[in-house]
Amino acid sequence: MTPYKEFTTRFKLLISKNPHLITTTLSNIFTMRLIGNKTHGDLAEIAIAEFINQFMYDFKSVHVGKDLFRAKEREEDITIINEITKKEFPVSLKAYGDGPLQLSTDKHFQMFPKLQSLGPEIKGKALASVWADPVFLGFGNMNVLPLIYDEKKQRCNILVFDAETARNKVVCIVLEEAGHGRRHPVFRFYDAKDNYVCEVRYGSGTANALQRGLWTHTKNGFTYFDSITEGWIDYSHNLVLVQLFSHALIASQKGHELALKSLKLDIEEQKKRSNLK
Repeated sequence: MTPYKEFTTRFKLLISKNPHLITTTLSNIFTMRLIGNKTHGDLAEIAIAEFINQFMYDFKSVHVGKDLFRAKEREEDITIINEITKKEFPVSLKAYGDGPLQLSTDKHFQMFPKLQSLGPEIKGKALASVWADPVFLGFGNMNVLPLIYDEKKQRCNILVFDAETARNKVVCIVLEEAGHGRRHPVFRFYDAKDNYVCEVRYGSGTANALQRGLWTHTKNGFTYFDSITEGWIDYSHNLVLVQLFSHALIASQKGHELALKSLKLDIEEQKKRSNLK
């Protein structure tokens, strides 16, 4: 079991025993969409990192931050350390709507050209060469933690893509040209039952991250996901949190210190109610 798999297994166990903890956290995260459509994604990184630190006693998490993230070669939003084994691993956190999900970017535009060089249909020995290529060596080791949300129904599902199983099940990679709502061609990965697994999107070196890289789909590729929350969790907007933010932005540091003391007391009370202390 990889360090990340061990973490998600423990994360899933904690949520199953204390669903109210993640429900509260997700409600607060998606309340941030009331402030701005993009706000929740960045704050989700901070929230999940703190969730791990407060409620998962055998794990420690550090929010990497955007400046450090941009300076790194690997995709990473938070770093998690197993306090027992001392193993450290990066995690990329995604907050996406229910549908297409980006698993990794292709900063140097190498994935699509590699597949293109092998022809429009890749299987057998040619498929083995894909997995042997340095560009795809990390396919089975992607530590992506996606918070998939359905805003209309106000619900969230933490769905982790099982990349290792997906890699073992893929039997064919097929080029599908532009059309049917697609502006660019894609290479789609299929299993032996012709089920969709994932895809590599086209995009030149100057294209933005959303126009290239490795993607999947939370509906079409559902077989290859593990639900950490064991299905959808309903969340609700916390309007008091919006007020708290607006007041905090004009309050002094002294006011922040007093508020922080109260928040810490509340967290400790949640731990006691959940028998985490």
